[in-house]
Amino acid sequence: MELGAFLLAVFTATSAFAAGRGVSFRAEDGRTINAIVFEPSQRPSPAVVLVPMLGRPKDDWDALGQRLADANILALAIDLPGTSDPGDSKVLSGWSADVRAAVLYLSSRQDVRPGSIGVAGASLGANLAALAAADLQSVHSLALVSPSLDYRGVRIDSAMKQYGGRPAMLIASNHDPYAARSVRELAKDPPGTRETRFSDTTAHGTLLLIRDAEMARALVEWFQATLR
Repeated sequence: MELGAFLLAVFTATSAFAAGRGVSFRAEDGRTINAIVFEPSQRPSPAVVLVPMLGRPKDDWDALGQRLADANILALAIDLPGTSDPGDSKVLSGWSADVRAAVLYLSSRQDVRPGSIGVAGASLGANLAALAAADLQSVHSLALVSPSLDYRGVRIDSAMKQYGGRPAMLIASNHDPYAARSVRELAKDPPGTRETRFSDTTAHGTLLLIRDAEMARALVEWFQATLR
């Protein structure tokens, strides 16, 4: 094989690996949920569901998903059921069913270590992650990036109390006032470990992780420490 063709083949294979691969599974109502999975080289492994912001695709998690896979943690990035606010807080809260379906999908995979599943969400995705984790004891670790105590009627204070003593990391930018205040409120008198991280980067949700490498590193290390 010529050198140029060889380098192109290596680049293509590396790019395909970095992009993860598509998978699909069923939601409780029978809908098909499309996702991207980033698989580590050593398995069985811990696993994490990645939930995006409202109006943003699962691809926002590509870099973080690959970093998790490089840290020997399988990552599953999902899309939300819609790209805009349905205008009904009950419907919006109900989107957490897709997060629960993703957790159950991971639980069914033989290459996922039992008892080692986490969830990370950004902005609305953080609130949906909290709602799903509160209902599922199989979720052993949580990371909320730019959460809101109340996102358009989707409240998470009760969900985090129900989540109980299981560990949670709470991340926000100091330049994102409501998210930063929400993190501080959620970290008050917790029933379990609540690690808080504040960034001086002006960004929200997954964009904060993309722009602040330290926050991305901290999130990966969090799941390495809490999903054994």
